[in-house]
Amino acid sequence: MTKNIVVCKNLTKTFQVGNSTVQAVNGLSVNFKEGEFSSIVGPSGSGKTTLLNLIGTLEIPTTGSITINGTNLNKLTKADSPKSASKKGFMGTIKSLQRRQITSELTNFRRKNLGFVFQFFNLVEGLTSFENIELPLVFDSIPFETRKKKVDGIIEEFELDYLREKFPEELSSGERQRVAIMRALINDPFLLLADEPTGNLDTKTGQTILDLFQDLNKEKGTAIILVTHDLSAAKRARRILHMHDGKISFDQINEEPVQEEVE
Repeated sequence: MTKNIVVCKNLTKTFQVGNSTVQAVNGLSVNFKEGEFSSIVGPSGSGKTTLLNLIGTLEIPTTGSITINGTNLNKLTKADSPKSASKKGFMGTIKSLQRRQITSELTNFRRKNLGFVFQFFNLVEGLTSFENIELPLVFDSIPFETRKKKVDGIIEEFELDYLREKFPEELSSGERQRVAIMRALINDPFLLLADEPTGNLDTKTGQTILDLFQDLNKEKGTAIILVTHDLSAAKRARRILHMHDGKISFDQINEEPVQEEVE
C-alpha cells in the first residue's frame, strides 16, 4: 500500500490585514501519497496557495500539524525567511545569500527534501542558468566538481545546453521556467510543489511544462502538488482537490488524466 508522505491535521492559518483577521486555511485535514500527482484548484482567496506554502514550510500554521515523510514540522526549529540578495556576481551573491539565510532545522529540511516551482520563476538576476541551477547545492556546501557533474547531468537530461551561460533577462518565459524546474530538481526532492507554474506562460508553453510534470511523475515517481486556478491544468493530475473558503470542498480521483495534447 502506498504510504502518505504528507499528513495535514486540523490546519488553520490566519493573517492580520489592517484591523481584520483573514482565515486563509480553516480546520483543514488532508493527506498526499508517495508518487502521487495531485492538483489543488480553486478561485482566488480559496486558500490553495496558503496550503501549498504551509506544506512547503514557507508559512507556519496558526494551529494544527503537518508531517512530511515521518517528520513533524512543528518539532523543527524555525528561522526568519531569507531576504533577497543583491546583484554582485556569482560569488558575491552566494556570500550575500549565505549571510542572510539563518540556518534552522526547518530551512535545512526544506532545502534537502522539497522542490519549488513558482509562477514568476524566482531566478536570481546576475547569475547564469548554470549558476541558478546549482544554487541549492552551494547552500549544501557540495564541492564544485560534484555540483558541476550534477548540473551538467540535468542540463543534458533536459536537452537545454544552449541555455547554460545565459542570464535570466536573455531567456523567454518558457526557458526561465525550465531553468527553475531544473533548479527545483537538482537536490532530487521526493516532493515537488508548483504554484501556478503556467500562469505566466502562453498556452503552448504552458502545455509543455505540464507535459514535463507528467513525465517526471511517471518516469521518476516524483510526487507533485500543483496549485492552479485553471481546471484544464488541474486535469493533468491523477487527483484533483477543490478548495473553497480555506477548506477542501471536493476530493476526486481523476481516472483519465489529460495527456499531452497533439496538434
